[in-house]
Amino acid sequence: MANEELIAALRDADAVKYGEFELSHGGTSNYYVDKYVFETDPTCLERIAEAFAERVADTKLAGVALGGVPLVAVTSVETGLPYVIARKQQKEYGTANLIEGELAEGEEVVVIEDIATTGQSAIDAAEALRDAGAVVSRVLVVVDREEGAAENLASHDLELESLVTASDLLADAPEDVAVDGDA
Repeated sequence: MANEELIAALRDADAVKYGEFELSHGGTSNYYVDKYVFETDPTCLERIAEAFAERVADTKLAGVALGGVPLVAVTSVETGLPYVIARKQQKEYGTANLIEGELAEGEEVVVIEDIATTGQSAIDAAEALRDAGAVVSRVLVVVDREEGAAENLASHDLELESLVTASDLLADAPEDVAVDGDA
């Protein structure tokens, strides 16, 4: 699937917003990629699942809660590969698992995430998976905001692969909007 098709789907779904936004890591940005818009749009989900399917080979999938869950679910359906969910924190009831689903010791897992800014949530998920016995070396994201996630992940022996970069997504943005690292 062409990169342009996914960019068009994200734009058609109105997932890219312009203005002043606070980001989860505390910084601000003059654009925002609304993951809840693209994660609830069937066309976007289909394009994302197809693109991730081309990259996951025959590995177990892991979705980072909450944003990665719909993405890992559609990718699982597209590929027939099983998945687990990496929680951000242990629940205090039931099984109290940090990793939900079946995971075998030594199993290779690829982490699926929505948007990478600093990469911290993907790092946390990979560490939890590793603590549970998985072998994790790759993180796949829909959008890399190009704000240091690749470098942060690399420092934890994780390779970042994105379907789209902020530069790609903002190629025809209004003149006053730039990738934050370039502003």
